[in-house]
Amino acid sequence: MASTKTAVAKTTAGKTPPPREATNRPVHEVRLGRIRAAIWANATETGVRHNVTLSRLYKDDKSGEWRNSTSFGRDDLPLLAKVCDRVHTWIYEQGNGGDGK
Repeated sequence: MASTKTAVAKTTAGKTPPPREATNRPVHEVRLGRIRAAIWANATETGVRHNVTLSRLYKDDKSGEWRNSTSFGRDDLPLLAKVCDRVHTWIYEQGNGGDGK
């Protein structure tokens, strides 16, 4: 995967905001093979809620770089199901079970 460069801008108050990665990172990731799930925490009035993004890693034939796709083939589905099961377990163990309790 390519490295991420952080651009830091000055605010009108003269303070430097934190780097983008520091505030916008998943709280947890699950990866099996080339299938990856990123779990994001979102604060709400009723507590933390979690959202999930799923991706498949692949190597670009022309550039040789690793890239992400949100498209999955038939052979990806069993591994995708296992990743989703582990994500569900992790979220449930965080104490809200996905229902805000």
